[in-house]
Amino acid sequence: MTNTKPAIDEQLALLKRGAVHLVDEDDLKAKLQSGKQLRVKLGADPTRPDLHLGHAVVLRKMRQFQDLGHKVIMLIGDFTAMIGDPSGKSKTRPPVTLEQTRANAKSYLDQCSLVLDMNPDVLEIRYNGEWLEPMGYEDVIKLAAKYTVARILERDDFTKRLQAGTPISLHELLYPLTQAYDSVALDADVELGGTDQLFNLLVGRDIQRDYGQEAQVVLTTPLLVGLDGVEKMSKSLDNYIGLTDEPHEMFAKLMKVPDTLLDNYFTLLTNLPKERIDELLAGHPVEAHRVLAREVTGWLHPAADLDAAEERYREVAKGGIPEDVATVTVASTEFNADGRVGVLRLATLAGLAASNGEARRLIQNRGLKIDGETVEDAQLALSLDAPIVLQKGKDKFARLIRA
Repeated sequence: MTNTKPAIDEQLALLKRGAVHLVDEDDLKAKLQSGKQLRVKLGADPTRPDLHLGHAVVLRKMRQFQDLGHKVIMLIGDFTAMIGDPSGKSKTRPPVTLEQTRANAKSYLDQCSLVLDMNPDVLEIRYNGEWLEPMGYEDVIKLAAKYTVARILERDDFTKRLQAGTPISLHELLYPLTQAYDSVALDADVELGGTDQLFNLLVGRDIQRDYGQEAQVVLTTPLLVGLDGVEKMSKSLDNYIGLTDEPHEMFAKLMKVPDTLLDNYFTLLTNLPKERIDELLAGHPVEAHRVLAREVTGWLHPAADLDAAEERYREVAKGGIPEDVATVTVASTEFNADGRVGVLRLATLAGLAASNGEARRLIQNRGLKIDGETVEDAQLALSLDAPIVLQKGKDKFARLIRA
């Protein structure tokens, strides 16, 4: 039995869902009508190997192209990472080594497998060091000659830095051209990226024409706003939902998505039709959150017990302590001469704080509990004659027992 592709208009509607820029739609329609397997490129940033739902937005778009039979190219920017992408940056970004980027790439690709079809018929993994590292000085000069400084400086972030008197290094001006040349080397038909990448992606269209290639279609996806409802999702801002979060943790975080972002999350992270989304948004927000949490958690954890994750969330929301709490055994060497161990040390042993200082701040902010009771004394020491449950915030727990 052969799989029949949807009609072209249906394919376009699918690919346009959640997109911000499409340059341009007629080009994409013509490429889809050609019947050939399109080469769809996404440049990956190997300096940040921990992926979250913000990354999943563009990865889902890649998967949609795959499901339509096209080949997506995950391009690891091992060489360009040594330049450092200046997109959206107010200062020069520190470079990393080839070795670092290639090590990070493995973790990146492992997480991408949660979203992408890893079949080589529809996935190609490349490193731009393959063609950029061998380039000689003459090659770089020829590439640089294809674009003017005035056009490069049209980039909003460069303009702002010039106006602010913030230095711009010459190598940063080469980044858009280098990324554009990647499209030439790969003969890309489509390039995906976040909205902050629009300038670089459009340069790719120009440079491809200069090299005698058909210009790639540019499709951008929005930057997902994080759980704080203000900033884009970022691990450094602690407003993120990680792709590898445990199902119960992912479910609980999704239940905290601000009401104003529900439409956005449904559109970008689920396959629910617009009519169903509108229906959910018109109803009670708790039910909308519940459906969102089940849809997204079930997508990234297809084997998860969603009923158990939901029940755990409800139990914790009522102030209860779930049964499936990880147990940490505290070694006898951790106890002092009185047979006790400080609560700050227990918090670090349990993985609820990275240091005694962080644990102390948790207590000062009333963010640490023992068996449901808020800890108020940072000098508290416990014998652990009986197991205790240490709790950080609303939904992070650890059961501690004495060895």
